[in-house]
Amino acid sequence: MGSANGLVCSEEKQPLLSFGVISDVQYADIPDGRSFLGVPRYYRHSVCVLQKAVQEWNQEKPKFVINCGDIVDGFCPKDKSMITVKKMVNEFDKFNGPVYHLIGNHCLYNLPREKLLPLLRVPSPDYHAYFEFSPIPEYRFVILDGYDISAIGWAKDHPNTLEALKILEEKNPNSDKNNPDGLVGCERRFLMFNGGVGKEQLKWLDNVLEEATKLNQSVVVCCHLPLDPAASSFAALLWNYDEVMAVIHRYNCVKVCLAGHDHKGGHSVDSHGVHHRILEAALECPPRTYAFGRINVFDDRLSLLGTDRMRSTEMVFGH
Repeated sequence: MGSANGLVCSEEKQPLLSFGVISDVQYADIPDGRSFLGVPRYYRHSVCVLQKAVQEWNQEKPKFVINCGDIVDGFCPKDKSMITVKKMVNEFDKFNGPVYHLIGNHCLYNLPREKLLPLLRVPSPDYHAYFEFSPIPEYRFVILDGYDISAIGWAKDHPNTLEALKILEEKNPNSDKNNPDGLVGCERRFLMFNGGVGKEQLKWLDNVLEEATKLNQSVVVCCHLPLDPAASSFAALLWNYDEVMAVIHRYNCVKVCLAGHDHKGGHSVDSHGVHHRILEAALECPPRTYAFGRINVFDDRLSLLGTDRMRSTEMVFGH
């Protein structure tokens, strides 16, 4: 009897905390369109997806919300960028708790970092958008800046822009650097709408994970750009996902990596037992459908309860 009861108890135990997730809202006040690959995009409906999410989160009371990036769309008329980002931040702010925003390529098409980051309230010395927080002693959340080395968002003569352009020049022979033609497998990631994590940020990540290990914390890493080819289409990956994962795999503390960007979503478990969960995009929800979720956090797993088009996923940690 004892073991059966034990099982029941563990099934019913309370999560240590829960948090809300949504990604790629990409709102714009323009008619519906299609992606480069022909997938329908519902630019105006995406705000309804967010409103529904906030409504449900306010009933369920997660501790905080993580927005995995791309709050507005690149097709948003540029003279309306500021107003539109503010409007969307305002919708997020209707959630009764903290919201942590990641930056994505579409955010940066609209506004340069120095305008964008204060609006998103990203704690950003020097306009870098990586930071970490620890909502409970057992867990730490690490937000990576996937557009640290990037041809978008920084001034044209910024060293990070120049480094990004050099990488694209070396890796992508096409004159249109958003065109992956001729690039094979993982090399298809060398596109202008992607970016990389710079050396300073890699060093910072290493320090954070070392500290988390000493404190015996489990870590959730969030990045707009996916970090595992098994979970993502090759053209959506972070340029130096391999370098970032080499740092992560040096430690055993990182349990889950969350990302957006690849709108269809995905899930994989890598060779070190780290879960990679890419969130389905709010932008691709036809009217009256939704994509958002709540993640319950336990000491041995994360449990994503997805709504509608966001698939529920049980992420049990490897040992």
